[in-house]
Amino acid sequence: MQQRHPASVGLLIAVVAAASFGMSGAFIKPLLESGWSPVAAVTARAAIGGLVLLPFALVAVRGKWRAVWRGRWRLLGMALVGVAGTQVLYFAAIQRIPVSTGILVEYLAPVLLVAVAWARTRKAPALVVLIGSVVAIAGLVLVVAPGGGGALDPLGLLLAITAMVGCATFYVIAARPSDGLPPVALAAGGLLLGALALGLVGLTGVLPVTVSFADVPLFGGQTPWWVPLLIVGVIATALAYASSITATELLGSRLASFTGLLEVVAATLYAWLLLGEQLGPAQLLGGLLILGGIALVRADRGDAPRREGARSRSRARARAEAFR
Repeated sequence: MQQRHPASVGLLIAVVAAASFGMSGAFIKPLLESGWSPVAAVTARAAIGGLVLLPFALVAVRGKWRAVWRGRWRLLGMALVGVAGTQVLYFAAIQRIPVSTGILVEYLAPVLLVAVAWARTRKAPALVVLIGSVVAIAGLVLVVAPGGGGALDPLGLLLAITAMVGCATFYVIAARPSDGLPPVALAAGGLLLGALALGLVGLTGVLPVTVSFADVPLFGGQTPWWVPLLIVGVIATALAYASSITATELLGSRLASFTGLLEVVAATLYAWLLLGEQLGPAQLLGGLLILGGIALVRADRGDAPRREGARSRSRARARAEAFR
């Protein structure tokens, strides 16, 4: 039987991650409208996701506690940047600027990664990558359809840009060689530590923490508050983070971040199906452009040897650890 190429497997897992992540907006929105504050919703989401993954993480790291210690800074970065920081910054941004503008700015992260690699190596990306970047971002603009409405709040825009940096950093952290730390352990540890960090932020009073136990409108009727929270915690958090980290390790930060743009497409589809929000020809065309951009970036194999070399070094370290 022919073995699948790691990049092909990574793309499939990345699509699962994007479809899972995209579910969060449609299920969190009713909670926010019923009285939940963004920090409260994100904290509960991260805590549920981390607890769901914890048993799998404990089984995966059994006998590999040295790998957990070696990956402590990666775990801390995932918690503070990938889970807590980026989400808090994004929610703080959209309190000052339109949601569509906030999404558009945050999801410029793939372009930021291309630009940083260009500046760091002083080598221009392949033409196919540049074209793919333009096509994908054009699709993103069509999907989110940012509206006008006057001048943007400077602080809100700065917060959104910082969230974009956090999003890009998430992919960089996830793409680093695992060094024996299983992806599910990185996801579980990052979510639990992130929930703890968000809880501490809430205790300081810097951002409001409010909850409501009233039923919410969902599935065409009134639904208990814990139903959407559980769906988001299990699918849009536990499954999403674990699969996203796994995919990013296989694909590298650049391709994984471009594939992550599908999350915006998925979120638009879920909002259409569950919340009755508009889905027009522009959104459909935007989705196709994002797919085209991903395909163009995928066509460049310039970073494949580096990813394979990193995986080989990680496997060698794991084998050496096993014989200690």
